[in-house]
Amino acid sequence: MTSVPPLLDVQSVTVRFGGLTALEDVSASVGSSEILGVIGPNGAGKTTLFNVICGFVRPQSGRLVWKGTPLDRHRPDQLARHGIARTLQGLGLFTHLTVLENVVAGATPHARAGFVSMLFGLPRSDRDERALAARATAVLDRLGVADAASKLPGQLPYGIQKRVALARALIAEPSVVLLDEPASGLSTPEMDELADLIRSLRGECSVMLVEHHMDLVMGVCDRVVVLDFGKRIACGTPDEVRADPAVTEAYLGAEAENHA
Repeated sequence: MTSVPPLLDVQSVTVRFGGLTALEDVSASVGSSEILGVIGPNGAGKTTLFNVICGFVRPQSGRLVWKGTPLDRHRPDQLARHGIARTLQGLGLFTHLTVLENVVAGATPHARAGFVSMLFGLPRSDRDERALAARATAVLDRLGVADAASKLPGQLPYGIQKRVALARALIAEPSVVLLDEPASGLSTPEMDELADLIRSLRGECSVMLVEHHMDLVMGVCDRVVVLDFGKRIACGTPDEVRADPAVTEAYLGAEAENHA
């Protein structure tokens, strides 16, 4: 039986910043409807890996393959058209736009034309504008925050703003969504709700998340990649990663240094 190739395949990527090696020969892949976690101590290279995928950082060696085709010299503004969306460690919301307008801004460039026309009063089909607003409202409703559509982000609790940021990523209907520290700043009940939301995405897209909260990662991910000092030291199911001595050593070593 022929194996199905991954949606996103990171192949032997190395990134150096001057004399610092941020990633060394790192590989990772995300399959269809898969949730992949990327973990590691601070400075392990997790964010650099995301930045390579998003086109912010060019690797010195290695390559990315997207749906079987090499992804070369792509730019961050081209992600949506490829079918990749990303949330940021910080919220990245536009403070002077409503929640609905923030979500619409995450649509594909073609769909956003209606949004731009709406903001600046340019000629555009009312039907297009209504359809885009309806899509944004549906995503907000799915995440349980549709009642905040007309509010500004700063008027909302942090946990709700996090959902708005996720809605902005999902409106583009990506094949893969990259979640960068989605649980940061959330309470325990909010993290439980986030876990349910991430699991619910499995039927419509794949997820790759960088996260420090191990309970969340181990509870939602199908596989976990572990980085340490820019190298991949483990990859497997949550149970396999938990049992890996190299992972235990990396985290216990980091903890010991932090308490030294």
